[in-house]
Amino acid sequence: MRVRFLLLLGLATVTPHLAFAQMKLPSKTAPGAIETRYFTAIDGLMDGNADVILKETRQGKNVTAAVLDVCYPAAKGADRKDRFVANLTVSGQNLTGTTQSLGDKLPITVKLARKPVGDTFEFRGQITIGQTVTEVTSTDNSDLSEKEFLDNQTSDDGITPAPKDFTDVSPDAFGVRVKLDAALDFLKSLKGEAVEVGLSSLSVSCDALRAGEQTINLTADPERTAALIAKAKSMPGVVAAGWTSGSVEMDRTIRFAAAEWRDGDKINKDKIASAISGVLAKTLAAKAAGAEWNANTGKLTLTFKRPSPIYPPLGLTESVDVTALVSPDKPGATDRLMLWISSPVITTADEGTGSKLNLSEESTGDEEGGEPKDDNGSVEALAREFKGQRWDADRSVWK
Repeated sequence: MRVRFLLLLGLATVTPHLAFAQMKLPSKTAPGAIETRYFTAIDGLMDGNADVILKETRQGKNVTAAVLDVCYPAAKGADRKDRFVANLTVSGQNLTGTTQSLGDKLPITVKLARKPVGDTFEFRGQITIGQTVTEVTSTDNSDLSEKEFLDNQTSDDGITPAPKDFTDVSPDAFGVRVKLDAALDFLKSLKGEAVEVGLSSLSVSCDALRAGEQTINLTADPERTAALIAKAKSMPGVVAAGWTSGSVEMDRTIRFAAAEWRDGDKINKDKIASAISGVLAKTLAAKAAGAEWNANTGKLTLTFKRPSPIYPPLGLTESVDVTALVSPDKPGATDRLMLWISSPVITTADEGTGSKLNLSEESTGDEEGGEPKDDNGSVEALAREFKGQRWDADRSVWK
């Protein structure tokens, strides 16, 4: 994880106290040698949401060049980021420079005084963005070598262009890494497509601004993901595209022979939905009440109804929703399919005739912070119905 250098760039003038993270300087540097050092951690301002890197080129103890790279929220509390990179003039212990922000084109002025104090450094001065002035008072600062800095820059967007199967990535989830100047056109090309775009991936992070590339997360019907990935790879500005992790959990997945469940080269979704519904009606002790395929994601939502045991004389009804996804077990030609089902999500309501009892209840089930409801062996029952295999997590094989 990249060590962060945090700086407040407020909307109004503020005078905070800053403190650099502690790191020991290397003790063996040849006198007069040219080296590059980085300051990458300042605490305190804008709730820690600004990200700053100060790069210094030194010859011996003298700074010969410096660059200040600052990424920060464009407005207080906003997800949108702006950034500036200022080449600083070095005059003795003074670092000064002007530039403008890359996004909003605001004028930037930097005036810093740098003072060695033993093995650490002290910085004082001002950074002005537009009309906003930030006073900098920071003591006891240490730095990183270039090797240490570069070692912390590695990142993984989770994109796997050619997975051997869908045990480590989800068949419905994929990512596209695209250059920032081409991202808008790529996103516009998705309008009208049967695909869902992850909202959080639209926010351009500081790492993306510095790399000049953004990763867009998408979800689509597994029968179309390979074609969509191939199409994305051919588009201008796209650097990489491939499958990523998603909703599929291997402990709730089975694998089975495809022949009986295909109609030509297409998955027979009606037959599969009927089979799943029949099995779950028995394991959940409920009546099937609906089945709907999502045209964008290819997921099947099954609904079941059963009497609520909470207060039998009231005749309340439990609705049990289960989501399922069926897909090939790997990209390309294969004679096997995979089936994943979610944990059941249960809600209770008064569905009787006449006046209704209004109940206050949050949905429970496969949700963050909630315990999954017992599905009474539904996955194992589906494995028997489809003559399928379960995943052995300890051995990482189908059994």
